[in-house]
Amino acid sequence: MDAVITGLSAGFGVALQPFNLFLVLAGCFAGTLIGALPGIGPINGVAILLPIAYSLGFPPESALIVLAGIYYGAEYGGRISSILLNVPGDAGAVMTTLDGHPMARRGEAGRALSLSAISSFVGGTFAVILMSLFGPLLASYAVTFSPSDYVALMVFAFASLASLVGKNSVKTLLAALMGLMLASIGIDANTGVARYTFGIPDILAGIDFLVVVIGLFGMAELIHLVEQQVIGKLKALKIDKSFVTKADLWYCKWTILRASIIGFFIGILPGTGASVASAVAYGAEKRMAPNSEGFGTGDPRGLAAPEAANNAAAGGAMVPMLTLGIPGSGTTAILLGALLLFNVTPGPMMFTQRPEIAWGLIASMYIGNIALLIINLPLVGLFARLLTIPQQYLSPLIAVLAFIGVYSVVSNPHDLYMIILLGIFGWVLRKLEFSLAPVILGFVLGGLFEDNLRRALSISAGDWGILFESLNSLTLYVLAALVVAVPVVLSRIRQNKVK
Repeated sequence: MDAVITGLSAGFGVALQPFNLFLVLAGCFAGTLIGALPGIGPINGVAILLPIAYSLGFPPESALIVLAGIYYGAEYGGRISSILLNVPGDAGAVMTTLDGHPMARRGEAGRALSLSAISSFVGGTFAVILMSLFGPLLASYAVTFSPSDYVALMVFAFASLASLVGKNSVKTLLAALMGLMLASIGIDANTGVARYTFGIPDILAGIDFLVVVIGLFGMAELIHLVEQQVIGKLKALKIDKSFVTKADLWYCKWTILRASIIGFFIGILPGTGASVASAVAYGAEKRMAPNSEGFGTGDPRGLAAPEAANNAAAGGAMVPMLTLGIPGSGTTAILLGALLLFNVTPGPMMFTQRPEIAWGLIASMYIGNIALLIINLPLVGLFARLLTIPQQYLSPLIAVLAFIGVYSVVSNPHDLYMIILLGIFGWVLRKLEFSLAPVILGFVLGGLFEDNLRRALSISAGDWGILFESLNSLTLYVLAALVVAVPVVLSRIRQNKVK
């Protein structure tokens, strides 16, 4: 504990230097704007700005501070387009659309934005505190997760989908299966065989996540708005002046705490990320919270859970990067590359050899979370007033954001046609009352599931028994079975009581 206090004291000495403090604020503000743009997300924001930070000759600790500010600022900002436009800013914000957008549609955009900001603040701060106190210990446990353990984790996540969203579990699982099918498109990394490409060279490398999320959410929402306008059912949204109340925070306090814990511990597992954390936290909360029937229709707890979880996961992903030199997510992989670019070797020795970098970064995250809350809460009213834009003008805005967002990242005209096709597909699914969130989660988790299953079977020379050997795997399989079985048992008990 003394070493932690000493390290944090030195870290705040670095982070509070005027130049570094300016970089924290600038990174957080830029990250919020980047996160608010549909589909850009933290990984692209950090990747775009890394060369700038390097070319300007920043010291290593200053460069890492501004890039990390962009990282967790983008996790904050991703909620803005999710709540207001029903278009996730990144993968971690997919679950935010389920209850955030319905709240905005009924005139509570300000309440939703402010609640999500506070939930993000609590989740992010909780993660930094745990990272300060137990980072090395937790990282050493996280790396014991083998490929077979990750397979079990993915099974648990898929089992959670059954009662995750919507009232029809069959449609939910079918939607997840569609996501898995989309994830399988492209050249098989092991065999080199092209799968489901139909001779189209532009999809040999697979379909980019950005294209899928913008197509299924952004373009589908655009087509829905145009349809409502054509048939004369387009309704003006209420002018929103709502804000989160003490009653809301009290109502969601345990939700935020549980989701922060789940998000942080999933975040430290290398390769999982905020999308898995927010999905598991949402599913767990839907089962544990009393009176959860309103989830998916604008329940504040359904908004608070994924927002706390994805920001806690962002902090958790920093743990293996700093303590072991193993990136916990795609964005931390870029931050790891930034350290190597500055000839800094991450790992346990960095805390003793380069404490100004390790502890300076951790201290800047405390400051950054407070700064993001201060920046975001006063802007809630401004963001909420975006919904007062007449929806016949909002439709072209969504289209412009979608096309610019995709083309600026992938730079391939073919992908612009892809988002249109996926938008039509997403619109048809909405008409058939399918939830789109399981499609995205199936797409994200499908790649992780396949990669780790292949690694596990390669290690065991094709012996499937390796999937059931470790205690971690068995525990997750048991939890997955309980997730599926318990709701069925409870439902039958309720039916018997009614009879």
